[in-house]
Amino acid sequence: MSTQQQSSLSKVSSLTAISPIDGRYARQSHELREYFSEYALMRYRVFVELEWFKRLFQEQITTSDSREIQYIIENQGYLDKIFENFSMEDAERIKTIEATTNHDVKAVEYFLKEKFDQHPGELSKYKEMLHFSCTSEDINNLAYALMLQRSSEKVMHPALDAVYGSLEEMSAKYAGVPMMCRTHGQSATPSTMGKEVANFGYRLKKQIKEIKRIKPQGKFNGAVGNLNAHKVAYPEKDWVRISQRFVEDALGLEWNPYTTQIEPHDAVARMSLEMSLANTILIDFSRDMWGYVSQGYFKQRNVKGEIGSSTMPHKINPIDFENAEGNLGLANALFTHFAQKLPISRFQRDLSDSTVLRNLGVAFSYSLQSYKALGKGLSRVDINQERLDEELSQHYELLAEPVQTVMRKYDIANPYEKLKELTRGKVVTREVYLEFVKGIEGLPEDERKRMLELTPQKYIGYAEKMAKGLSQY
Repeated sequence: MSTQQQSSLSKVSSLTAISPIDGRYARQSHELREYFSEYALMRYRVFVELEWFKRLFQEQITTSDSREIQYIIENQGYLDKIFENFSMEDAERIKTIEATTNHDVKAVEYFLKEKFDQHPGELSKYKEMLHFSCTSEDINNLAYALMLQRSSEKVMHPALDAVYGSLEEMSAKYAGVPMMCRTHGQSATPSTMGKEVANFGYRLKKQIKEIKRIKPQGKFNGAVGNLNAHKVAYPEKDWVRISQRFVEDALGLEWNPYTTQIEPHDAVARMSLEMSLANTILIDFSRDMWGYVSQGYFKQRNVKGEIGSSTMPHKINPIDFENAEGNLGLANALFTHFAQKLPISRFQRDLSDSTVLRNLGVAFSYSLQSYKALGKGLSRVDINQERLDEELSQHYELLAEPVQTVMRKYDIANPYEKLKELTRGKVVTREVYLEFVKGIEGLPEDERKRMLELTPQKYIGYAEKMAKGLSQY
């Protein structure tokens, strides 16, 4: 490779990115950069450090001098702007400091001290209160918890809600469209397309509720979780309550009082497991949609200019459902690892969780990419009513179930066996079915008339009602 080529590849772009998340799929998951990039991590560390600095004065921890407290209150706007206006230049400055410190959180502290020094007033004289009694993990765990909380509320929950919305709309639209089911891959009792979509909608809706119930946890208790330095510095203070108020009131997180140096990530593990189940439900749905397209139950719209195959001009491939399935699988591989690994830490702390946590955004990005692919795929399919009706009309053996059930109702001998002999392993025509029903001895004429009028298209039970009622659950 030439020097020029090597130079080009060293520049980060969508074409040189190793991960497709920052390359091919960058547009599909760009919203998450605000929450899971290294820039975002730095920004939220800055936020936690500044909120703790302000809390020291609000709680009158390091001073009870009303003038000093008032001074910090008056300059709160300056402190807030450090976070609100945090820029790429600020992030680069932190990286420059880190090149010397070889410690990312300490670099944030030094960056903030520089900001205090740049204040036109006397803020710099309070800069040693930055990172007061903190271990790095006090800052990190809260930063990650905030990133998870806000990315979930702003991006992931709406994305999942949008997928559910598509399923609910689809179930209502196709509530009364009969289709032949397949159990074990074989022809089986009919349903409606709307009801089969509603099955996934109901599962996903329940799972979204579980995901939304999870609240990220945070700890703020020092080097090994006992607030040791805090108590030595100010023994008269109730540090346990101060810690709780900071995590819950200042940051809006769930407080974890019992930890080692690290917050044990149990809430992250729960979130990972719940997300993986939602994704598994959607993998199941993606595969069924792929199958329905393959069976001709859905037609795919032809988009001008698009090519399905480099050699077969006729093809329109179900690539969005395939894309969703593949990326959901990648997300779940990571979510499973998070759930199994993150709650484990040797003794009071090891760093093996640190590198894993930096990949949280990868799993969420693959998930988000998949949700958007599913939405796109669903927007480009239309029901093939003709194909569904044609298939049902060719399979009157599907009515063996209701006929033998009605025969049992009137105590007619060997109903199951008679229908088995007529239908097992056979494709039964309408004519054969009608002849059989007409010949059933002991069947009341009103029931015979009802069975003669029954068709596979009409044999759908409560499917239509259930499909239309999805929104009630």
